[in-house]
Amino acid sequence: MPASLRELRQRRKSVATTQKITRAMELIAASRIVKADRAARAALPFTSVLNRAVAAVAQHSDIDHPLVGEPKHRRRAAVVMFTSDRGLAGGYSTNAIKTALRLREKLQGEGLEVVMYVVGRKGADYLGFRQVQMEQTWTGFTDAPTYEKAAEISDALLERFVQDSDEGGVDEIYAVYTRMVSMLTQSPRVRRLLPIEVIEEGKDVDKAIEAEGDTPLLYTFEPDPETVLDQLLGLYLRNRVWFYLLEAAASELASRQKAMKSATDNAQQLIEKLTTQANQARQAQITQEISEIVGGAGALAEANADE
Repeated sequence: MPASLRELRQRRKSVATTQKITRAMELIAASRIVKADRAARAALPFTSVLNRAVAAVAQHSDIDHPLVGEPKHRRRAAVVMFTSDRGLAGGYSTNAIKTALRLREKLQGEGLEVVMYVVGRKGADYLGFRQVQMEQTWTGFTDAPTYEKAAEISDALLERFVQDSDEGGVDEIYAVYTRMVSMLTQSPRVRRLLPIEVIEEGKDVDKAIEAEGDTPLLYTFEPDPETVLDQLLGLYLRNRVWFYLLEAAASELASRQKAMKSATDNAQQLIEKLTTQANQARQAQITQEISEIVGGAGALAEANADE
């Protein structure tokens, strides 16, 4: 049954109100993306230098440290998943959750017990609804992360990693976060946090130095390589978690801005469609009224003629 003119006008007014909300959310997200992306890019130089430092210690020392070597017996792995606290961000959280669940299934297929850590209310609600056990969750800061939260997360992960396997410790730690490739593309990625996978980077640096004809670097560690590595570990893990939080925040804002722009454009198209339908309904109403007037006048004329 065709909608009445009043119904069409009410629907158009409702869609226009929704459009104002989505437009405001789009502008808010757009204004915060630049700051979030700049913060993530600012963390890259320190991350690169820290990676090289850890790589140098691991490559130029003979220590057998569990933090840089492959685990001999893999029994348990931890997966920390970075999602958002709020919705209306397109497929941002959904893509991260799907990637984490695929990783979980892969690790379980290798015979490992998987311990889940979740950052963001969306991921926690999803796993909780499906009764997937979570070791720990962090919520309330995904779109504006702080270094204190990164330290809290990394400390919890490190505590579980250094714990003995028989007591519930994990042998590997993986992170699933979303990388902001561009304003239009945000890609979920999987990275292994521990044991550290940065040794090859140190080798590449030395090869580049030798190719330029310079003398290879000689390293001296004080007081000893193991102590240096222990000190670098906390910085390394906190920096990685901090970088992932910044990248995830920028990706969340970019995804929300894109989703709200799409919603605003769709609302505009719906408003135009409802306007056309309202005009057609109004025209039909006017035509009917004219027909009734003409019919009434004709009937009155015939009645007068009969008299």
